[in-house]
Amino acid sequence: MTNILKGTSLAVVLLLIAGSAVVSTAEKHLVYFRSDGGIAGPGSGHVPDRLDSPEVLRWRTLLDAGHSTPTVCKNRIFLTTFNAAREELATVALSVDSGKALWKRTVPATRIEDFNYQTGSAAQATPACDGRRVYVFFGSYGLICYDLDGKQLWDHRMGPFQDEYGSASSPVLVNGRVIVQQDHDVDSFLMALDGESGRVLWKTERPDAVRSYSTPAVWTRNGRKELLVAGALELAGFDPADGKKLWWTDGLARIVIPTPVPSGDTVYMASWSPGGDGIRRSEIEPWPEALRRWDRNSDGTLSRYEVRNPDVRMRFFGMDIDQNGNLNREEWERYADVFQRAQNGILAIKPSSANGRQKDSAVVWQYTRGAPYVATPLLDNNLLWIVKDGGIVTKIDVESGKVLQQKRLPAIGNYYASPVSADGKVFFASDQGTVSILANEPDWRVISTHNFRERMYASPLVAEGCLFIRTEKALYCFRTE
Repeated sequence: MTNILKGTSLAVVLLLIAGSAVVSTAEKHLVYFRSDGGIAGPGSGHVPDRLDSPEVLRWRTLLDAGHSTPTVCKNRIFLTTFNAAREELATVALSVDSGKALWKRTVPATRIEDFNYQTGSAAQATPACDGRRVYVFFGSYGLICYDLDGKQLWDHRMGPFQDEYGSASSPVLVNGRVIVQQDHDVDSFLMALDGESGRVLWKTERPDAVRSYSTPAVWTRNGRKELLVAGALELAGFDPADGKKLWWTDGLARIVIPTPVPSGDTVYMASWSPGGDGIRRSEIEPWPEALRRWDRNSDGTLSRYEVRNPDVRMRFFGMDIDQNGNLNREEWERYADVFQRAQNGILAIKPSSANGRQKDSAVVWQYTRGAPYVATPLLDNNLLWIVKDGGIVTKIDVESGKVLQQKRLPAIGNYYASPVSADGKVFFASDQGTVSILANEPDWRVISTHNFRERMYASPLVAEGCLFIRTEKALYCFRTE
């Protein structure tokens, strides 16, 4: 530092230090989905071992349903909700201390996007906050920015998209930008908007991407930030300054929902989708054969009623790019290629310094079992915790890629929520409403379980010394002090 600052005035030095402090303070308040990697900060304090003890429940606030994970910033909690009866999309702010509503703002969407009414929601994306503004995304409307007191500052209309399962990717923040990834059946893209004005800074089209619902991760490599973008079949690094694609590697599933997990010079990526496993792989016949077998009216296309391949019939909407009710050769072969290349599994990837397609050697290790459909893995103390549907937890030593354990949680069911760690514990939430608490150690030890008897899709969150659990009916705050 002496050489760098030699000949520099004291005033300039003070400005440099002050500027560094401002950046550090600003980054401290950047909160978005998995911005903490699912690991509570050192000031989180003691988190309850049992959630059935009445004395640890600080408050319970009733809410409309929604899948967004709570975002805590400046002693406020931000969530999005969807009231199906009123078709109302809303952003809600609550007090951390009391759980009381501070404000609620509705979105005037003219049409609610399509989504799975059994397990989905029109309020799936988690809000992001930079300490001055909160950013929320609805696939039925687009991106909206409020100040912390609920005043709308700007919006950018997007959606609904061509995707019968809606949109779920959450906005992330980097270098004063709001990043939005939307991968759907057509018109997929990655976009950066200025956080203060809402002005579009760049938009990168992703013509080869098909539907996926992963949220990008911000990775610092060699002193520079990159966007880790996971989509169907591919993980890629993008420059947040201009949206340029820097590097990429294949080996992902047909549909990707988990978020990439960066650590040091390695990225851990888990992905799984139906029809991508071993002998249970989905296959699509060559187009000439499909026409010969099923084109009853000899028009050179195939309708859903003509096709007898169950894998195609189940996914007909996504394959029918122009939505005319018939599949042509281009549509058929596009998805045949996706099915053929899809790979389910868990990867440890160490990209080289060279841009472009990465060599096979970039994959340090690979494990083909236990990959999750939705839940993002948790990396803490060199242990990678992965939970898949059925409550199967796989623990991997990331240095060696060795599987330490693969056991079932006390609660079966599907797991949409991502695991989080705090105070030597790891928290898992099933869709049926059971939270299991495990010891965060190499050995397998279940500390406790508690059944809320309310469905759960949002991930648990530890912040401000509290454990927040969101169900489809309420937000709970647990605290020991």
